[in-house]
Amino acid sequence: MNMQDATVRWQAEENAVRARLAKTAGYARADQIAGRTGLEVFEAIFSGELPRPPIGDTLDFVPIHIEYGAAVFQGTPSQRHYNPLGTVHGGWFATLLDSAVGCAVHSTLPAGKGYTTLELKLNIVRALTDAVPLVRAEGKVLHGGRQVATAEGRIVGPDGKLYAHATTTCLVFERTPQAHSEPKFSELSTSRETA
Repeated sequence: MNMQDATVRWQAEENAVRARLAKTAGYARADQIAGRTGLEVFEAIFSGELPRPPIGDTLDFVPIHIEYGAAVFQGTPSQRHYNPLGTVHGGWFATLLDSAVGCAVHSTLPAGKGYTTLELKLNIVRALTDAVPLVRAEGKVLHGGRQVATAEGRIVGPDGKLYAHATTTCLVFERTPQAHSEPKFSELSTSRETA
């Protein structure tokens, strides 16, 4: 498949996903994800039952496909993502890859488990500009343990070129009902005073 055909296919897949996602961005409340596996959480996001994460709106990327142990995100590099040198900022690469490898890990978690990124190692191997219409970050779990999970990912263009690759280490933990609750002002002031 040539670059033009791949671009058309990838854009059609993105349009189909965006049509199903919730109209509003946000995060799922603890009661909305209680009793759901990681994969079931993503199924609810893709069906529009749960809100789409707002970071995708901020940096113009979207989940395309998530299955057990693997995740694909698609992003559109644009000038609003540029650094002062006129190429896409490394933070954009990192966020796109962190999403793909983290969600690959999340997809393997049973109900009641959560995760957080402990480490993300990123290698940018090629500059990216808006001359590339879109890219995909593909994440895959390497190891899924009780407390630690690792995954790898790569950003590729529709031309098959590699732009970056990464590995992650994630901490897996028991979720508590308070995991997604908003902190109260008194909790914030107390934590600042003790820090």
